[in-house]
Amino acid sequence: MTTNMFYGGPFRDMRLLQEEVNRLAQSAAAPRATFPAINVYAHQDGIVITAELPGVRTDDLEITVHRDTVTLRGERQDQPDEARAYHRRERGRGSFVRTFGLPFQVDPDKVDATLKEGVLTLSLQRPEHDKPKRIRVTA
Repeated sequence: MTTNMFYGGPFRDMRLLQEEVNRLAQSAAAPRATFPAINVYAHQDGIVITAELPGVRTDDLEITVHRDTVTLRGERQDQPDEARAYHRRERGRGSFVRTFGLPFQVDPDKVDATLKEGVLTLSLQRPEHDKPKRIRVTA
């Protein structure tokens, strides 16, 4: 009987309120993740970048490449027409910009970008004159 007294009624409401306050305090103290989350890996011929972009349409996405810098700019629409009041809202919406440097320059004319199932894949090629060349040594 004592257990029900502390987990039901006003005590339950106070406990739920305290849990929500604790959750909000933890999320405020923790560093916020940068949107969009990206992975970048390089190979001999260039670089591949993948970015998680759920809720972003191709029309709302702009990608610019200049020398060794890539900028992702866009807007995420995440509000259904029928949503009047949210019970919980953790997915952000609105505009975003993410700029990052690459370990070498890329050829802006040889960039391939695809957006499939919320994941952007960028393939950026290294210019021919910038690719490493093997030098043969003769005796």
